[in-house]
Amino acid sequence: MKVKGKRTGPNPNKSHAGAPPGPPYNQRALKILIVGCGRVGSQVAADMDKAGHDVVIIDRDPNQFSRAAVRGVLTNDFKGNQVVGNGTDSDVLRRAGVEDADGFVAVTEGDNRNIMAAQIAKHIFKVPRVVCRIYDPDRADAYEKLGIHTICPTLEGAKHIEKTLGER
Repeated sequence: MKVKGKRTGPNPNKSHAGAPPGPPYNQRALKILIVGCGRVGSQVAADMDKAGHDVVIIDRDPNQFSRAAVRGVLTNDFKGNQVVGNGTDSDVLRRAGVEDADGFVAVTEGDNRNIMAAQIAKHIFKVPRVVCRIYDPDRADAYEKLGIHTICPTLEGAKHIEKTLGER
């Protein structure tokens, strides 16, 4: 496992252009673990980091972190930790700090991995807020009924397209 950077908390002396320094007024910074450093995972990590939250992003492929940097998402301003490892491995999750996490996001390229990572976070480590991306609408509905908050880009995209087509 490879961990890049050392995070002890938000830097109060560093502000981000267009973003307020730190979390919203009267709210503490959240500790967020994100499994999957693709376009969605890296964007969520960057946005949460800019908002002053403590972010750890995990991916099996170390090249994903540099790809996100090349896209201009995880820049040198990113203060979070980057962990190379399998987000369904309990030991990797422990080393990433899952036991103290306030939120967990599973956005890898595979529904099975996302479902497994989300279940581990919710049921084994008792993370209070777990979000899982699932492309298959039937599976998304089934896991939502089991208490895993799911986001299904297939359904959301279709709804958005239908709405756009219906507008005049």
